[in-house]
Amino acid sequence: MLLHSRATSRHDDRAMNSQPFHVYVVDADRGSRDALRSYFEAHGLAVTTMDSAGELLRRLQRVRPDLVVLEMALPGTSGLQACQKLRADGDRLPLILLSTRNDEVDRVLGLEMGADDLLGRPFSLRELLARVHAVLRRALVPPGLPMLAAAPVAIGPLLFDAASRCLRRDGREQVLSTVEYAVLAELARNPGVAISRERLLAASHDRAEGLLPRAVDVAVMRLRKRVEPLPAQPRYIQTIRGHGYMFVPSAAAPAPLPQRSRLSTPSGAFPSPSMNSV
Repeated sequence: MLLHSRATSRHDDRAMNSQPFHVYVVDADRGSRDALRSYFEAHGLAVTTMDSAGELLRRLQRVRPDLVVLEMALPGTSGLQACQKLRADGDRLPLILLSTRNDEVDRVLGLEMGADDLLGRPFSLRELLARVHAVLRRALVPPGLPMLAAAPVAIGPLLFDAASRCLRRDGREQVLSTVEYAVLAELARNPGVAISRERLLAASHDRAEGLLPRAVDVAVMRLRKRVEPLPAQPRYIQTIRGHGYMFVPSAAAPAPLPQRSRLSTPSGAFPSPSMNSV
C-alpha cells in the first residue's frame, strides 16, 4: 500500500503520511469502472470514477488526483485527446492510458501524446495495479535524483533544470513529461557516454517487461523536437547505431568520434537493433 510521505516532491499541503493516493478512473463502461474501483480500493487507494474525458477535465480544475487511469476510446473527447490537451497545457499529472487493442501502434501513439504508461486489453488487474504503483513511484522519487542539487545543464540556448523537470529559455519554461525527463536526466548525467536503449528504458520505467525499446525512441524524438535546431540532424542527442543514444554537451565538438571508440555498454545491457529513423 502506497501512502504519501513528507519527503516526496508533491506540492499538495493536504498530503499527510496516512493519506492514501487518490486515483481517477475514467471509463465509459460502468462494469469496468466499478471493477477497477473495487480492486484499487481493496489495495489501499482512494478512487473517484467518471465516464467521460469532459468530466475529467472539469474535475481537474477543482480537485487534483495523484494519478489518472484513462480509457483511450471514450465517446466525445477521447482519452487520447484529453491526454494530448493536458500535456499541451504543460500538465505533468501522472497518467496511464488503457487501450482496447494491445499493439505497438496504440502504444507508440499513447506515449507520443505524453502518457506515462499504456496497457492494452485484456489485462490483469494485478498488472495494472503494479503499473499504477510504478508510475506513482517515478512521480514521487524521479529517476536521476542525484541531479536534483546539480546546476542546470546547457543544451544550446536552453537550460535543462533537473530540479524542476523543465527546459528554460529566456525566462520561459517547457515542462517535460515524466518519461521525457527520466530519459534526458539519464543522458545528461552521462555526457559523452553512449547509453543503451535498455538502460534508458529501465531509467524511465520501473518495469521494462512488455515495453519495447521503441518507447525510448519515441521519448528521444519528442526531446529532439524540444532541444534540437534541426531535429532530423541531431546535434545534442546523438544516435549510436545498434546501441542507443549519447548526450553531447554544448561545449563539445559537434562531430562525433568513431562509434566503436565511444561505446560504453553498461554491465548487463544488451545491444538493441538499430533504428535508422531516429
